[in-house]
Parts: sequence; C-alpha cells; structure tokens
Amino acid sequence: MAEVFRITPMEAAGAPPRLSSLAAWSERHFKWLLVAPAVLLILALSIYPLVFSLVVSFINYDFQVPGHDFVGLRNFERVIADPVARRSLVITAFLSGTSVIIEFGLGLLVALAMVKSFRGRGLVMSILIVPLFISPVIVGQAWTLMLQRPFGPTNYVLSQILGQEVTISWLTQAPWLYISLILADVWQWTPFMFVILLAGLTAIPNNLYEAAELDGVGAWDAFRWITLPHLMPMILLALTFRLLDAIRMFDTIFIMTGGGPGTQTYTATYYLYTIGFAQFNLSQATAGSWLFLIFTALVVILLVRRLLKVEPV
Repeated sequence: MAEVFRITPMEAAGAPPRLSSLAAWSERHFKWLLVAPAVLLILALSIYPLVFSLVVSFINYDFQVPGHDFVGLRNFERVIADPVARRSLVITAFLSGTSVIIEFGLGLLVALAMVKSFRGRGLVMSILIVPLFISPVIVGQAWTLMLQRPFGPTNYVLSQILGQEVTISWLTQAPWLYISLILADVWQWTPFMFVILLAGLTAIPNNLYEAAELDGVGAWDAFRWITLPHLMPMILLALTFRLLDAIRMFDTIFIMTGGGPGTQTYTATYYLYTIGFAQFNLSQATAGSWLFLIFTALVVILLVRRLLKVEPV
C-alpha cells in the first residue's frame, strides 16, 4: 500500500519548516557555539595551572616525599624574608627601567630621522628591524662572544680608540656586567620602540606643521606643541608593552652571566627559576611567582589607567 504524505498548509505555501526548541536555540546562539570549544580549551589550559600553583604555594610540595603538608603562608614568608628575593626586585626594576628609557630615547630619535622619505629608506628600515626577529638566546650568545675576555673584540677596539690597553671584564665585574645586559637588551628592542613611534609620527597631519611654519614656529616648539601631544598615546602604549616585557628579562641573563657572579644579576624571573628548578623548592618558587604576579598586576593597572586617561588631540 502506498504511503500517504500529509502536507501542512504552511509547507504547501512554501514556508520553512518549524524548528524544534533545541534547533531554534542553536540557531540563536550559533556564533557562541562556534567559539565555545576554543574558549573551554583556553580556560582549561589557563585556570587549572593557576589553581594548582595556588594550592602548591600553601603546601610543602616535594617530588620525592609522599604527601604534602599544609604550611599556610610559610612559603610566602620565606620569599619575603629572603634578601636575594628583595635584591632581585631591585635589579629587575633597575635593568628594565634603564633599558626601556634608553630604548625609548633612541627609538624616538631614529623615528624622527626616518619619518621623511629619502632614497634607500626602505633598505635602512629593513636593516634596523632585523634584531626584532632574532631570538634573545642568540642575542645573548652574540654579545657574550663580543664581550668575553680575552677573545672578544670589544676590549681590543676600545684599546685602539683610547690609545691604551683596556682590560674590562664585561660579564663578571660590576658595573660592567649590568651595562652589558642593558646593551644587549637595547640593541634588540630599540627597533620595537622605533616601529611604534614611527607609526605614530606618520599619523600626524602635515598641515599642522605647515601652519606652524607659516606662523614662524621653530622646530623645537613644533616638536613640543604638535609632535609630543599627538604622539603621547603611542608613547605610553610603547612604554607599557615594552616595560611589561622587560620585567620578565631572563634569556640574556641566563646566557651572558648565568645570574652571577654570585647573585649579582638575579632578576625576579631568574630568582624564581633558580629556586624552583635548580634548588627544587617548588613551593617557595610558586609563592614567589604569585607575589611577582601581584606586583606585575599593580604595575599593569597603573600603566593602563594612565594610558586610558590620555585623550587623542
């Protein structure tokens, strides 16, 4: 017997079939369903390590000892009471602050020099940004080879320039070891400042400078009253991103000085690495990481609030 298909009036009129409640809900939230797997994966890969590290910071975690005793705030107290930890924060602030200031100054000068078109400008810009694409480990190794006594050429070149023998221990003698780390960081990351500031300079309308020139405004006054106000949002953006990256300085220190001599070049990240992965005191290292995270979050909040207060001219 042939089957009889019953056609509803809506179907006969060409209307789309009515969706079920689940299908209708999926239709309304289709875009969220597409990104849900990625969001859940990111949350799983970020929230679980954070929660686990928070638990580890309150216990005595040891690979070889079964069972982990709850010790409360003892791990945090050890980090706070450790003079090496306190000194590592000072070294971090000094190295990152000095490097970022020098990088900003050099990047601004290079950006001002490159803002106008000239023959070979593209080639010069390509050469200037090459350090950005080099691994910090390679940068540290290259500067180590240049500064290392007695094989590095730095002392020889300085001896020829000054007319007397130069025997500086760049990687083992203070303050030269700090200068060496700053030089390596400045060489690699000045192009970052240059690129961002150049983008800000090219966005300033030329008619402002033309009007200032007609009014007899000098170059310094034009820079002070036109360039800086328009460039300030990009300046704060560049300083914020670069400072947040500089306080995590680790690679070049690991390659060039190894934290030494002694603990003289211990930054916060190198201190945490040494405590956790060299001395295997993971609980204290995790507690120190949370303290460093809080310190970094405060810096981020201050910088972002200052950045948001800047209004475009």
